[in-house]
Amino acid sequence: MSDTIQLLTRQQVAARVAADIPDGSYANLGIGAPTDVADCLPAGVTIILHTENGLLGMGPKPPAGEEDIDLMNAGKQYVTALPGASYFHHADSFAMMRGGHLDYCVLGAYQVSATGDLANWHTGAKDAIPAVGGAMDLAIGAKSVFVMMDLLTKKGVCKLVQRCSSPLTGVGCVKRVYTDHATFDITPAGVVAYDLVPGLTFEALETLCGFPLLRKS
Repeated sequence: MSDTIQLLTRQQVAARVAADIPDGSYANLGIGAPTDVADCLPAGVTIILHTENGLLGMGPKPPAGEEDIDLMNAGKQYVTALPGASYFHHADSFAMMRGGHLDYCVLGAYQVSATGDLANWHTGAKDAIPAVGGAMDLAIGAKSVFVMMDLLTKKGVCKLVQRCSSPLTGVGCVKRVYTDHATFDITPAGVVAYDLVPGLTFEALETLCGFPLLRKS
């Protein structure tokens, strides 16, 4: 593989995700990398952000020194509340998630399969600490599930796989995967790869994934 591959930064991947969420959508941003999407929403677009600990109308991170200890997202990061924001009980928040009231959710993942299975609550390792959270509720409740993750683990193993080896969060729920290498759509015909980063060939990407990919027409 070429040494000139220009991998996307986490912020650049977040910007790609933000650009694909339509104006007027209600969206949940999962813990970890997906929280960066809140800081990348395009100007002039109204996207209502939901956080499962009980806030609708979440805004971006506050400037340093202006944090409000009562305003945090589910990942315990300081956030802001936009005009019109509302606060509610945790149970009401999960009712929104389970009831199909969210248009989009953006989640991190340990693995995503070629058929859209999601594994993001446990690696399956004996010493791993499980973290169920609200991912299972979001995976089955949101109308569209996006995943934002690095394509490879720190050991260089691809996280987009033919079949998940880690315990599943949801079956066939993922619609699109955004990575530092490329973007992937999960379709009935197969996994469609596009927006490859500069220096990365389609053939090299297929080699990394270890299974055939489709080109976007």
